[in-house]
Formats: sequence, structure tokens, C-alpha cells
Amino acid sequence: MAPSRDSNARPDTSKQDSGKKSFKKDIKSKSEQVLGNRKHANDVFDILEYLQADKEEAVVCAVNACNKMFCALLERGDLFIGPLPKEDRILTDNYSAEDKYKMWMRHRYASCVQQTLDLIAHEAFQVKESALCALMAFVEMEGRFPLVVVDWDEHYNFPRELLKSVVEKLLSVDEDMSLLISRFQEFLDFEDVRFYVMGFIIDNVAKVMDRKKEAVLPVYQNNVFTLLSNISVPSQEADLTNFMVKQEAKHEDWKAAKLKTFQEHRRVFDRVWLGFLKYKLPSNMYKKVLVIFHDSILPHMSKPTLMIDFLTAAYDIGGAISLLALNGLFVLIHQHNLDYPDFYKKLYNLLEPSIFHVKYRARFFHLADLFLSSSHLPVYLVAAFAKRLSRLALTAPPPALRMLIPFICNLIRRHPSCRVLIHRPSAADVPREDPYIMEEEDPAQCHALESSLWELQALQKHYHPDVAKAASSINKTLPEQEDNISDLLEVSTYEMFEKELKSKWQSVPLEFEPAKGLLGRPGEILGQHFALE
Repeated sequence: MAPSRDSNARPDTSKQDSGKKSFKKDIKSKSEQVLGNRKHANDVFDILEYLQADKEEAVVCAVNACNKMFCALLERGDLFIGPLPKEDRILTDNYSAEDKYKMWMRHRYASCVQQTLDLIAHEAFQVKESALCALMAFVEMEGRFPLVVVDWDEHYNFPRELLKSVVEKLLSVDEDMSLLISRFQEFLDFEDVRFYVMGFIIDNVAKVMDRKKEAVLPVYQNNVFTLLSNISVPSQEADLTNFMVKQEAKHEDWKAAKLKTFQEHRRVFDRVWLGFLKYKLPSNMYKKVLVIFHDSILPHMSKPTLMIDFLTAAYDIGGAISLLALNGLFVLIHQHNLDYPDFYKKLYNLLEPSIFHVKYRARFFHLADLFLSSSHLPVYLVAAFAKRLSRLALTAPPPALRMLIPFICNLIRRHPSCRVLIHRPSAADVPREDPYIMEEEDPAQCHALESSLWELQALQKHYHPDVAKAASSINKTLPEQEDNISDLLEVSTYEMFEKELKSKWQSVPLEFEPAKGLLGRPGEILGQHFALE
């Protein structure tokens, strides 16, 4: 009889399922045997061998088993405490059977830790995640049950070397570890973990960047930034209560007491950010740092003025980076009395046609409005800004114009001496060349006060009715009340279209005599000779 050739027959997966169940059952049984009876201690080798398996599920299962098994051994005190002798000396030297077992099992634990650290570089994220969680469980258990001899009961032994190894794996030079670092974020809620991680980052950044001769390392620096951006220092000392390794310090000069001081946490926070930002960054990294700078970095620093060099360097780069640096500079200028020479000259030169098309336009004009709000600014400076913005308005998109025209009018309201720009009689009566020099970088030399804002008059003929209406406001005396531009900063083209589509149109008469068909107008020659049938 011929064999069946049913093409819809399902493939036999029973072998795969049985194989999957077999290694899970094998790992579970061996780990239980190791914990249940010391005569099965050699089964540890079989479990550790699964850490190098090809199947992802087998590796994850082995990592979880090692996590449970060695945490239990640490808690029971079955790992040797103190300086660990080399494995070949355990049998030759005169040790008791109990010590030999604990030393041997301590070596297996060290091997497990090393293999688990290597798994952080595994290609499968599930394996990475399981390895990270297992290592942090070992950190916690080693903190509770130290593997080093303590001198006195209150001595604090945090497993810094193990945590340092984890941080070094997360700060890979070749692989983007952003996803795994986001998983590591939950451990940064512990005060002691966060404190030591910041210290490890300081040393690691200095070592790696100096070894690479301060060259730009996009992958590595992105990993460092991702880890740093997840670190936030509590706002007051009373919040320092959540520790992974519990401690009770009775002496103020005790070295671990630093972990409970708010000032020490902020000092390390200063050092880690300064150590990272002193090296050259990729251009996109500048943007990432500056976006969170005024909210997540400056408020937590004990000495924000230490960031002056970084901000001024970023401000001098130009483009979108300079726009973002304005936020930090604003905080330092207004709250910490930063004296930045030629600040307004630099701000003036940032006004280019591209300013209306960048992602951070709303933030820039919000800060520019704050910087230009002082009534003590020279008239020539305010006039230069008003004139430059008016010239840029000729080619700006309608969403930007809706904000820009009230912005210019507010400048004139704050500085009445600039009203000459919109009330210059000779500008309308005698046509002449505009004395304003757009290419001049120095606002004091651009001759803005000798010009007029004829651009706003030209915008009164703009195709968009809202723009034309806003530009017509200069035809009459400007009220003293300033326009609120906060609602106009982020207006988009889509919103303008939606507004027009939702508005109700009234019927508008287009002809004196209503038409009665295509050729039905009376007296029309075309209708006399042709007809529609």
C-alpha cells in the first residue's frame, strides 16, 4: 500500500516538546538534588554546562536554576567565607571536609558568576534579561551574607566588585545595550546601588575614553548616557531610605555613612556628569543631553555653575544644538548670575530661516521672549531683533507667522522707542533702499533703527487671512496689553487646516444675476447659437 501524501498533515512536534520538557526536568531535578544532598554536588557541573547550550530556552532555564540554587547556598552559609585559596590547593592543604566542600562550591559559584556575566552579551534579549536579574540577585544576597570576613557587626560589605562587573558589561563599546539598561533601571531605585553605579561610571568613562584618545565612540557614549539618564538623586536627605543592603551605622565617621548623606550623593552626581560631558560627544548626543539638561541634570547638581563650560561650548556649536543650550544658559544666567559675553549677539545670529522648521522652535521662541523681556536692553538691540524677525517673516510658513507677528509687536510694546520702526513717515512717502544690513552679525552695526518694518505691511497682503489680520494690527495704535504667544508657539499646519475645515462659511454672492444653467445667461452670444441637448 502506498504511503499517504496528505500535504496538510502537521509536522511531528512531539520530539521537540519532549526535548524541551526533558532539559527543564533535568535542570530542575539536578538543582534540587544539589540543595538536598551534598553527595550530588557534582551535578552543579551539568547545570553550568546548560549555560552554554545552543537553545535559548535551555540557557534561560539554567540561569534561573543557578539563581535559585546559589542564592539558597549563600543564605545557608554553604559557600566559603574569606580569601578563597586556589582550587588545586584545596585537596593538598590540611582543610576539614566541611571547608573543602564550601571552598569547592565557592569556586563553582565564581564560575557561575563569570558565565552569567558573559551571557549579558548573548544575542537573545530574554537570556540577557535573565542573566542581569540573576546577577543582581547575587549582589543582594552577597550583601546580606558577605563572602568576606567582617571585623565587627556593623561593618558594611557591599559586593562592589560584582556590581562593577555588571556595569562594565552594560557599558559595552560595540553593542547598543539601551533596552537592557532600561531593565536595569529598577535597581537604580536603591540608594546604595545608585551610589556605587555612579562611581563605577566615573572610572569606566575615564578608562575607556582615555584609552581611545578621546575619540568619539557613539555606541559606548550612548550606553553611558542611557544609564546616566535613568539616575536621579532624591531632592532631600530624608528620602535616602531605600537600600538594597540594609545597614545600621552607629558611628558618624564610619565609611559607609557616606551612603546616607544627601550631599555625598549630589557630589558624586556632579562628578559623573562632568566626567562624561568633558569629552567630545556625537552631535545627536548633544541634543539628547540638552533636551533633559534643565529638568533632569541641573536641579540635582550641588554646583550647577560647573556646567558653564559645557553649555557655552554647546551654544557655540550652532544650529539646533545652540537652540537647546539656551535652556541651560537661561537657568545659569537668571539663577546663578552667569556672565556670558556677547550672549545677545550669538542669540541674534541664531535667527535664520531654518529656525521656523526645527523641532525645538517653540522652546527657542519661548526662551527668546524671556531673554528680550527686560526693559533695560538697549534700543538698538531690540530694534535689530524686531527687524531681523520681520525680514525672516517674508519667507516663514503661516504657522510660524501667527506666532511671529505678535512676538514682534510685543517687542515694540516693551520698548516704545522702537515705535519709530512702524511710524516712520519718510518710509511711505519717499521710496528708498532699506538701510538694514541682513548679513551683518553685530546687531549694533546692522542699522536697524534707521529702517522700518515694511515687511509687516507687505504681510497684510498675505494669502492666509489670519496672517493678514495679525499684520494689520500695526495700522492702528498698539494697545499696552501684550499678546499672549504661549498658545501660538506650537501651532502646526495641520491644526490650521482643521480649524478652517471646521469653520462655518456664510454664502457669498458671486454674480449679480444668478445663472440658469451653463448657457442660460440672457444676451449671451454663445447661448444664442448653441444648446445643450
